[in-house]
Amino acid sequence: MHLSPSLSYRVPKRAFDLAVSAVALLLLVPLLAIVALAIKVQDPSASVLFRQRRAGRGGHPFDLLKFRTMVPNADALKESLRERSEVAWPDFRLTDDPRVTKIGRYLRETSLDELPQLWNVLRGHMSLVGPRPTSFGADTYDLWHTGRLEYQPGVTGPWQVWGRSTMNFDERCRLDIVFFRRPSLWAEIRLLLSTLGVVFRRTGTA
Repeated sequence: MHLSPSLSYRVPKRAFDLAVSAVALLLLVPLLAIVALAIKVQDPSASVLFRQRRAGRGGHPFDLLKFRTMVPNADALKESLRERSEVAWPDFRLTDDPRVTKIGRYLRETSLDELPQLWNVLRGHMSLVGPRPTSFGADTYDLWHTGRLEYQPGVTGPWQVWGRSTMNFDERCRLDIVFFRRPSLWAEIRLLLSTLGVVFRRTGTA
């Protein structure tokens, strides 16, 4: 049985999310502009941002934002590549994904593609730290998986720091549930700082 996070945890967590994401977006404006320009130069006809429906808190869907790292028809090509996925359905992961563009590969390696999600944090769709939102709906979850949906999805989470790229969805769920079942803002701040170390070592995940 999982208990919903208390108000004494959620209020300071939301205040922290708002303060950090707002300051970060202001400071990163030049970098965001450079990345957007690089994507546009590579393909002037394509959108700079990629929007994808993800499962949020309580399973409610929202539009997650990323810098576009794939060809415009990436979603249409996904099913044709499904049998090559390195993880079991409904998850999908392909190390040498042919849909990823040249600039997109660099953005993924450095995790720069994730920066637009700071806007998702400001809007309240996401938190800086939480279980990563899945691209497949909550209706595909087993009952025990839904424990991760009691928390606001995050820009980063336990999997990004302590997980392995080969972990399947069950393993990621266990890691998330164990970490968040005892909500602690200080533990999340430490995880956020650890994430920066992962990014600087250029071990970001797609």
